[in-house]
Amino acid sequence: MKRGSTFFLKIAVFLIGAPVLALGIFGVTYLVNNPANPDYAHILYPIVIGMYVSVIPFFVALYQAFKLLSYIDKSQAFSDMSVVALKKIKYCALIISGLYAVILPFVFLVADLDDAPGLVIIGMVPVFASMVIAVFAAVLQRLLQEAITIKSENDLTV
Repeated sequence: MKRGSTFFLKIAVFLIGAPVLALGIFGVTYLVNNPANPDYAHILYPIVIGMYVSVIPFFVALYQAFKLLSYIDKSQAFSDMSVVALKKIKYCALIISGLYAVILPFVFLVADLDDAPGLVIIGMVPVFASMVIAVFAAVLQRLLQEAITIKSENDLTV
């Protein structure tokens, strides 16, 4: 793969992480200090804590994606290090999905109090999006592992 396309993807990884970092620093902090309705601010705190905790595996997954792109740059895409990076991305996505699944009952309570049923559907988006990423990473991990196995068998026969 050419360096230009991996460079573009590395920039995309940074551009994905920047808004999440900005929201974590400014947006969610503002939301905690200024709840829309102070009557149910106590329900909002578990949601905010879950959002803050989910940032950790998110940035770990972004770092692993950056490492994976570095392996591709170094022509080490078909290596065990790439498989490990994909495995970590898969686990991070599963952790994020689990965290947002734990947050979902609190989102339901807020939606019930605020009479906003669409909020529950919006609350389910991170659960399903991270599950899709986990399944995609698992499929890529398995394909890469099989390609490495086939490559090593071919190297032994030559």
